[in-house]
Amino acid sequence: MSDAPTFGRYAEIPVDRMTPEQREGYRFLVEGPRGRLPGPYKVWVHNPKLVRAAAPLGQHFTPGQSSLSEREREIAVLVINSRWHSAYPTAAHEKRGMEVGLPAAAVEAIVAGLPASFTDAREQVVYEVAMALAGGRLVPQGLYDRAVTVLGHESVTDMIVLMGYYTAVSLTMNFYAVAAGSPGLAR
Repeated sequence: MSDAPTFGRYAEIPVDRMTPEQREGYRFLVEGPRGRLPGPYKVWVHNPKLVRAAAPLGQHFTPGQSSLSEREREIAVLVINSRWHSAYPTAAHEKRGMEVGLPAAAVEAIVAGLPASFTDAREQVVYEVAMALAGGRLVPQGLYDRAVTVLGHESVTDMIVLMGYYTAVSLTMNFYAVAAGSPGLAR
């Protein structure tokens, strides 16, 4: 790439220089349900087939679409983004976690890799399962049983796939060295 980086090490493609397929992917995001080109999609738009595959999954995890509450979603996202030491999404979700009412001390503990606890049973199970999975640990039978009882399979699978999605986000941001708060090109 000969262009100067605009988003970490990544040189975003101005819309007028996109291929027709990239422009279609860009329009799909900006004119579709997202209404914007959020963080990883600034990079992923380079690959229009990926945008078409990733966007519906990302949309599933927008508030009110999955079986997880916003607070539960933010716990899992903070755990996995912090696990990958990914500055851009961690900073964004640290802010979002507090906006949705997570205690600042718990958010800070998750980001710092310190123990956290939650008074809500669902939030506590989300945290414990997310920590086990993000840490590459086996989920013990007791935690499995508690998660299925408290969350149910729908929410458990939503949480697991959400963590996979944000692993892709985190690794993309890490590869391109996108710092917290990077605005990228104005669109």
